[in-house]
Amino acid sequence: MHDAPSPSEIITAVKLFIDDAAAPQLTGHAAFHARVASNVLATLLRELEQRPAAEAEEASRLRAILKAAPTATLDAMNRDLCARIRDGEMDAATPGLFAHLKTTTIAQLSIDQPNYSGLKAELSKPA
Repeated sequence: MHDAPSPSEIITAVKLFIDDAAAPQLTGHAAFHARVASNVLATLLRELEQRPAAEAEEASRLRAILKAAPTATLDAMNRDLCARIRDGEMDAATPGLFAHLKTTTIAQLSIDQPNYSGLKAELSKPA
């Protein structure tokens, strides 16, 4: 049995320390590095919270597009997809491909750059 704190709780505690205790006392380069560290920890939290579902959904879409085996790994399917696009077997007209690429990009931006204006604009569009 695993007890608390979880990795997310540890990261959150360190981030709160940086944001609330350390950073306000820093200036110049040290303050900048504290903001960078805080942003890295925020990205790690989003990775832990969002990546598993995003990768499961990506794998499901790829299995459908590529007609891949249920045991195919995400990495192998992405390599296959790249090869098929490179070889001209698939392109923007391939059913489901454009939607898959767009959804995958939105999921990645939601983790890496959640405040990116283009992401916010895309997410605010009606479904």
